[in-house]
Amino acid sequence: MTDTAHEAIKADIDANDVVLFMKGTKTAPQCGFSHRVAGVLRYLEVDFKDVNVLADEGLRSGIKSFSDWPTIPQLYVKGEFVGGCDIITEMTLSGELDSLLATKGVAFNKEAADKIREANTADS
Repeated sequence: MTDTAHEAIKADIDANDVVLFMKGTKTAPQCGFSHRVAGVLRYLEVDFKDVNVLADEGLRSGIKSFSDWPTIPQLYVKGEFVGGCDIITEMTLSGELDSLLATKGVAFNKEAADKIREANTADS
């Protein structure tokens, strides 16, 4: 089962520039962490594929062994595992996510990224 899950995961990662393995879907996240990461990507207008790990137990456990990362959501950009919710949040606030997306040639809304940082600086 894991080999099949790993093949499906690799196929999704290879076929899409940005893939978010999450609980639920981008329009109906099923946990707060998935909601946060999907929300950031949607706000930044990043075109991404969402993969609902709740739809398949083999996939849910397979993604954890594929990445050697214990939690979901998991973000991949151009085949590279980026991280989960905490890492994506930190990268968004520091500007590292902008740099990664730009370096990898993934379109995003830079103005929206700046607004996120401005709003979080004002809250501090």
